[in-house]
Amino acid sequence: MIFLDTSVLVAVAHVSHDRHTASLELWNRCTRKDSAISAHTLAELYSGMTGMPPALRLRPRDAMLAVETFLQRLTPIALTSDEYSGALTRVAQLRLTGGIIYDALLLECARKCGASQIYTLNPRHFRTAAPDLAERIVAP
Repeated sequence: MIFLDTSVLVAVAHVSHDRHTASLELWNRCTRKDSAISAHTLAELYSGMTGMPPALRLRPRDAMLAVETFLQRLTPIALTSDEYSGALTRVAQLRLTGGIIYDALLLECARKCGASQIYTLNPRHFRTAAPDLAERIVAP
């Protein structure tokens, strides 16, 4: 199973993104059976695509079409409250603060689905949030 971060899907959706080609190549290999995302990524995608600068911003309807397209090839992974708590505990034990918790929550989803590779455009942040998964965290 591979796991994709929101940043990779944003790059897939925007042809002008500097990581579009590499991310699109990864996306083209994805199937619902072997590719996953965090359920929260759906909200992040919608927010990101509708909140970008005007030249890149998608209309709500177009953003939903993009989300629906991604859902055709990706399995969303949701966390239980105990799994949320476990992610918070790990971040606290690492003495990390602030927004890195959001990366940690995505990584908890990657753990849950047994991801062998975790794709992100922010590998340094992900490795900080989950040093135990560092060797699985790669950029497309």
